[in-house]
Amino acid sequence: QVQLVESGGGLAQAGGSLRLSCAASGIIFSINTMGWYRQAPEKQRELVAVFTKGGSTNYADSVKGRFTISRDNAKNTVYLQLNSLKPEDTAVYYCNAEKFLGVRVDYWGQGTQVTVSS
Repeated sequence: QVQLVESGGGLAQAGGSLRLSCAASGIIFSINTMGWYRQAPEKQRELVAVFTKGGSTNYADSVKGRFTISRDNAKNTVYLQLNSLKPEDTAVYYCNAEKFLGVRVDYWGQGTQVTVSS
C-alpha cells in the first residue's frame, strides 16, 4: 500500500508562485509513475504534470513553461513548482502514484487547494 500526502497549497495572486509537495510512504517499491492532477469545480480531473515510466516529464499544454515537476528520491517526495499563476489554475491539486504488479493500481492523496486571485 502507498500513502500520499500533499501540502503547500494556499492562496496566491495572479502572477505569483506556490510550491506543492507530495510525500509517499508505505510500500513504495515498484511505483512506475508519479504525477500531479487537478480538478476545478464542475470539471473533470485532468493531468497537470507527470514523470513517465522512463523518467521523462510530460505537462499539460496549459501549464507548459510555468509549472515544473521535480523529485527527491531520497525523501520519496515529488514537487510541483507553480509559477506565473493564473486564476484558471484554481483547483484542488492531487498527487498520483501508479503501480503495476500484474495489475495497475493507482493511489491518490487527499488533495491540496490552490486558489489564485485576480
